[in-house]
Amino acid sequence: ISSKPSIQKTMLIRSTYNELIKITSKPRSYIGFAALTILIAVILIAMKADGESFISFVTSSFEQTLSFNGKILNGNLVAFIILQMLIIHVPLLVALVTGDLVSGEASMGTLRFLVTKPVSRNTILISKFLAGAIYTLILTIWLAFLALVVSQWMFGLGDLIVLNSDGLVIISEADIFWRYAGGFCLAFLSLFAIACMSICFSVFSDNSIGPIVSTMAVIILFTIIGSLDVPTFQYIQPFLITTHMASWRSLFEIPVPISEIYNSIYILMVHIILFIGIALWKFKNKDIKS
Repeated sequence: ISSKPSIQKTMLIRSTYNELIKITSKPRSYIGFAALTILIAVILIAMKADGESFISFVTSSFEQTLSFNGKILNGNLVAFIILQMLIIHVPLLVALVTGDLVSGEASMGTLRFLVTKPVSRNTILISKFLAGAIYTLILTIWLAFLALVVSQWMFGLGDLIVLNSDGLVIISEADIFWRYAGGFCLAFLSLFAIACMSICFSVFSDNSIGPIVSTMAVIILFTIIGSLDVPTFQYIQPFLITTHMASWRSLFEIPVPISEIYNSIYILMVHIILFIGIALWKFKNKDIKS
């Protein structure tokens, strides 16, 4: 005789599988992959054609005091440039799918049928969060493949030269892989926080457009607040998701500021737990009869 926890676990797995089937059946789920492929392809082609002149322009101010030997333009540097340019835009692609997980079913009338099944509302909603996490993870892996693997194939390997607020940081080729691995893990965590936000908004809405637009509006608003050097906003900026979406850059500093990275992970996890908690409370009390 199966125990109750094992039955609930089986229901959760089946419900998550069903949610993944729903995601893969929607054409909008592939927009993110197509957009990333096109955007990164454009950047790679541009760097292949004029990358040397671009790098020379950036390093020209240092060439009077430093001498650069070897190939500066390599796959590791191109991958860093791609992440720097695209990481703020990927959340919009995530919200396009996850913001529709609950509200889309409400607008189509299938949510009422879904909650009549012998599955608790908490299980249904948690399965949507898990499906959103899996979709976000796959999108992050695709980003990593295009940005890092394809870049290294096209431009080769080499030491990474990073320009930050403290000056020029040179990271040896042997010391790069773990930094990118950790960087993409941090990117996934920040993207999953965005996914949780959009799913939370989705629980409060009965149409599929509202949560997507709301998530995009919040991201844009947080980005603006984070970029303004206003004393009032300085108290808010450390707690914004968009502030910690750039925490992956900390892994490319020497020495690595471990405390700042842990702080970013903590803030992102708090947001994830908060959004999931609010969504569970609202979904449990959501009126699906009207």
